[in-house]
Amino acid sequence: MGIRPIRLVGVIVSIALSLAPPLAAQAMLEGRVREHTLDNGMKWLMLERHQSPTVSMYLRFKAGAVDEWTGVGGTAHLLEHMLFKGTHTLGTKDWAREKPLLEQIGTAGEALDRERLKRERADPKKVEALAKELKTLQEKHHELVLKDEIDEIYSKAGAVGFNAFTNKDHTTYVISLPANRLELWMRIEADRMTNPVLREYYSERDVVMEERRRSYDSRPGGTLYEQFVGAAFLAHPYNVPTIGWMSEIEFLSLENTEKFRRIFYAPNNTIAAVVGDIDPAQVIAMAQRYFGALPPQELPRPLSIVEPEQKGEKRVQVEFDASPQVLIGYHKPTCPSREDYVFDIVQGILSSGRTSRFYKNLVEGKQIAQAVSAGNGDPGARYANLFTVSGTPRHPHTVAELEAGIYAEIDKLAKEPVGAKELQKILNKTEGDLLRGMDSNEGLASQLSYFEALVGNWRYLAKYLEVIKTVRPEEIRANVAKYLVPKNRTVAELVRKPAPGGKDAEGKGEK
Repeated sequence: MGIRPIRLVGVIVSIALSLAPPLAAQAMLEGRVREHTLDNGMKWLMLERHQSPTVSMYLRFKAGAVDEWTGVGGTAHLLEHMLFKGTHTLGTKDWAREKPLLEQIGTAGEALDRERLKRERADPKKVEALAKELKTLQEKHHELVLKDEIDEIYSKAGAVGFNAFTNKDHTTYVISLPANRLELWMRIEADRMTNPVLREYYSERDVVMEERRRSYDSRPGGTLYEQFVGAAFLAHPYNVPTIGWMSEIEFLSLENTEKFRRIFYAPNNTIAAVVGDIDPAQVIAMAQRYFGALPPQELPRPLSIVEPEQKGEKRVQVEFDASPQVLIGYHKPTCPSREDYVFDIVQGILSSGRTSRFYKNLVEGKQIAQAVSAGNGDPGARYANLFTVSGTPRHPHTVAELEAGIYAEIDKLAKEPVGAKELQKILNKTEGDLLRGMDSNEGLASQLSYFEALVGNWRYLAKYLEVIKTVRPEEIRANVAKYLVPKNRTVAELVRKPAPGGKDAEGKGEK
C-alpha cells in the first residue's frame, strides 16, 4: 500500500540494451515494445525478452486515492484488498449457497453502520443486536469460503511476486510466472475484473483499520508524513492519506466500494504490461478472448482542482515519543514538465550517495545530521507535487540546526551554478543506474505501465536520458531560486512529547 514506483534513475529497460548508448537504447526500445488497444479501450504493452522462460505482468488501474470522493477515503486501498478474495468461481465452496448469505451480510452490516453513525444517539441495544446478527452470518459464511484460493493456484503454477499496491495515483496488481502459465493469468485476472466477489468485506475492513494503527497511528514517521502532506496541500486531494482516515475506514460501505470498482476498474481505465518470453500476437489473441467482452465505462471528468499558489511558509509540529525528525516540501510541477527533469538532477546533487552535498557537508562535515535526503515527486505524480527533504539531526544537534544547514545548501544551488564536473557525475550516475538495472522483466513491466498510465505515453521512459542530458547549470540555478524558497515550503517537525507535569524527556521543567 502506498508504494510509489521507483524513480527513473533506477528504470529497468532490457538487458539487450546494456551495451548501447542512450539514443540507440531509445530506438531499440521503441522498436521492440508492441502496443495494442482492445475495442473496449484496454491498453496492452508487450515486450519480448527470451533470456528465460518467464513472463511478468502488471495490471495498472488509474484508480488511486485522488479519485475518491468526500467521505470514502481509503476505498481504493480497501478495494485492492478485496480483489484477492475471489470471484463467483474462485474462493467459494458453493456460490449458489454463498450468494444469498452475502446479501444478508451486506444488509446487516449496512444497518449496523447506520445505527453506529448516529454516534451518541445510537441505540446500544440495537447496536448489540445488529452486531450479533452480523457475527452469526459471518460465521455461517466462513464455512463456504475457500481461503486464498487464487494465491494457492498461482503458487502451484510457480508464481513469484504476486502482490498489489495502491497509492495516490494508481492501483496495481503484479505477478511473474513461467511463460507457459500466461493463459492461466489471463483467465484469473479477467475473472477478477468481470466477476469479483467482495466477500469477507467487514472483517477485511477491520484488517485495514489495524494496518492503519500499525503503519500510521503508532509510528512516528507515518504520523509525521501524514501531517506534513495534509498541511502542504490546502485544496488538492493529495492532502488525504491513501489508507484513509480511521473515521472513514470504520464506515466504508460495501455499496460505495462496489461503485468505485465499477467506475474505475473499467477496461478503458486499465493498462496491462506483459514482458518476457512471449509472442505478442498470441498475447493479443488471448487478451481479446478473455478481456475483450468487458464493457467500457463512461469515466468521470478529470480532476479540475489545482492547488492554489502558497502565500507563505507553513509549519507543523507533531508530538511523539520518538527522536526528532524534520520533513520539508516545496511545491513544483510534475512530469513531463521540464522542471521535473531539473529536480531529478537537483535530487542527485543534494543526496545521491556519499559524494552528495548533503552527505559531505551535513553528515560528514558539520556532523549535524544522522541522515538527510532529498526526493522528487511526493506524494504522487499525476498532478503538481513536492520536492522534499527529510532529515534526522545527530544528537546533541537540533532540528533547527539541521534546517539551517539544509537551507544553506539549497541557497548555494540558487546562487551558484553547478560545476560541469559535478553535473556530469550526476548524469553518469543516472545513466549507470539505468543500465545496471536492465535485467528484470518485472521492472520493465512496472515502468512501461506506469508511464503509460501517468503521462499517456510509455515513450517518456525511452527518451528520459536524452532529455535529462540537456539540463544545464543555469537552468538548475534558476529553478532552485524559483521554487525552493521560504514562502513555497511546508515544514513538519517531530518533537518529543513532553512528559507528564510539563517536564521534557530528561526531567527538566519547561523554560
